[in-house]
Amino acid sequence: MQENHSQTNTPHQDWRSLNDRLVAALKPYGPPVAISFLAEGQTAAVSRLHDKYPEPNEKGRTGQVPAGCVFWVRGTERSFVTTAADHANCSVGSLTHGFITLEQAATKDDVGAVLESGWVDASEVKQLPTITGKPRAIMYSPLADSQAEPDVVLLRINGLALMTLKDTFPDLQIEGKPQCHIIAIAKEQEVIAASVGCALSRSRTGMKAEEMTCAMPVKRISEILDALESTVTLNRSMASYASTDAKRFRKPKEFDSAGSSRPV
Repeated sequence: MQENHSQTNTPHQDWRSLNDRLVAALKPYGPPVAISFLAEGQTAAVSRLHDKYPEPNEKGRTGQVPAGCVFWVRGTERSFVTTAADHANCSVGSLTHGFITLEQAATKDDVGAVLESGWVDASEVKQLPTITGKPRAIMYSPLADSQAEPDVVLLRINGLALMTLKDTFPDLQIEGKPQCHIIAIAKEQEVIAASVGCALSRSRTGMKAEEMTCAMPVKRISEILDALESTVTLNRSMASYASTDAKRFRKPKEFDSAGSSRPV
């Protein structure tokens, strides 16, 4: 169902320009994704992906995708909106995204499974950052196609990009499991948060071994980009210096009896 959009409108070309600058600075795996949390009364001019869910498990758990982090991948391709039920197959993600409370999460079978395995303990779950206030829905979109100001921009990045982020922001928060709580950190604390990923998310999304993620608060995106571009320029200068210096250590070559060159 199509809905009218009531968020603050921002010129389309502004987001495309910001997208291009982010891509140039960090060279992410795939387009940056805009994530918007919609409160009651806010609507989106895009539809849901579909209403089809797989059969629930024996505890009644199902959703549109295995976990909400799968929407990060699909959000690189098109714009769509999701509801709490769409996210419900992953109770940890539903918790961090504000759809359910800690007390509700504690009753879910998948939360019980990760606790019983020792993958996380109860104290870690209790300390997870979460979105404050229960959102009515969440909208995902390629940042370049965003028609309104999102709350968070998410990127899948490599080690070089993480180095650039850490160089630029020494207090960068680098998180582990679960991966999804970096969205809440970026939105609620208005800081950049990066994640090395988690076993559950990597399995569900098919993320490559070398991929990581980072989430940026849109309220600070211009400031973040200016700082990143300054770091990229400086790092390129230092890399050029190091490359030139390293040439002194290349092995000289001599010719063998057949006239072919070989290292000395």
